[in-house]
Amino acid sequence: MIRIITRPSTANCTLAMYIGFLLSTPKQASCRRLGEVMNISHDSVNRFLEREHYTGQDLFNEVKGLLNLVGGTLSVDDSVLDKPYSRYMDCVGYYWSGKHHRSVKGVNLITLYYTDIQGRHLPVNFRVYDKTEGKTKNDYFQDMLVETLSWGIKPAFVTGDSWYSCVNNLKLVRHHQMGLLFALESNRLVSVEKGVWIQVQKLTIPEEGSVVWLKAFGKVKVFRTWLKNQARHYVVALPDENKLDSFGLAQFTELHDNHWQIEQYHRAIKQVCNIERFQVRSKTAITNHLFAAICGYVQLQKLSTMSVINNCYGLQRELFDGVIAEFVKFIMPKMAHLNSEFTRPVNA
Repeated sequence: MIRIITRPSTANCTLAMYIGFLLSTPKQASCRRLGEVMNISHDSVNRFLEREHYTGQDLFNEVKGLLNLVGGTLSVDDSVLDKPYSRYMDCVGYYWSGKHHRSVKGVNLITLYYTDIQGRHLPVNFRVYDKTEGKTKNDYFQDMLVETLSWGIKPAFVTGDSWYSCVNNLKLVRHHQMGLLFALESNRLVSVEKGVWIQVQKLTIPEEGSVVWLKAFGKVKVFRTWLKNQARHYVVALPDENKLDSFGLAQFTELHDNHWQIEQYHRAIKQVCNIERFQVRSKTAITNHLFAAICGYVQLQKLSTMSVINNCYGLQRELFDGVIAEFVKFIMPKMAHLNSEFTRPVNA
């Protein structure tokens, strides 16, 4: 799939084997455990993770035939993979976690996620944040966006949260003639009257949104939503500014729902694909493990589309139903003496 093979491979561990292991193992996703299950050396598993060099383009090549690449929504977001006890592991640092609402120790995974006009959605590019490269998350996003567009994706909109709504990112999206929807921090400055700037949180915004000027960017439309009694602000820009007036709440809601798919993706790769449960140390091995876990998610989405499984969460549960039932039937007769024996109460 990824590399061009010039002669038959003698490798004991392959990408397909590793993906299958990540999707099926209930807890331990280590090289040693895979070696035990498949009766191969755990060193061969470790060599596989150190040998390959999977990239975001390999992921795109895997999913491009499953998506309509024109007219969809391209979303960016990152997620922290918790590694609280890691030592001497590359790419591990302290990052802000929306799950824990504080900075935690882990690996930061940045993903571009695409939802096409038919509603199909899959990840199309990824990066592992590496502080030694001297880049910010915004730098990674800009690199990934330009890459993904060069591969042939032509989205109508790009979406992201407030972390990615800096002026340079917004201008890059506009430069490529795409619409955008990004969350804004509440203190971002907008103008209704020329020369008068006001924080977006102090602006009166109707349900259908309000057309304003975003400082250092240009004409946009802002929307306000509420979550747990907290106001959230979003900015929409279109290639044709004259169409902003007709961009209403229904279109905003559809775009916002498309962006939410990346949040569900983050939850699935952690709960189902064992993406956090690796015990390798080098950046190469970590990146290859993350790539395999993301490919596992892609396979689950394909099975769900084909109606083989109901959803990605049901696979592991159903996988062990028969094993659990057989064990219960096996152990019950050996514990028959534990059954309660009810007798009539006797009055003293």
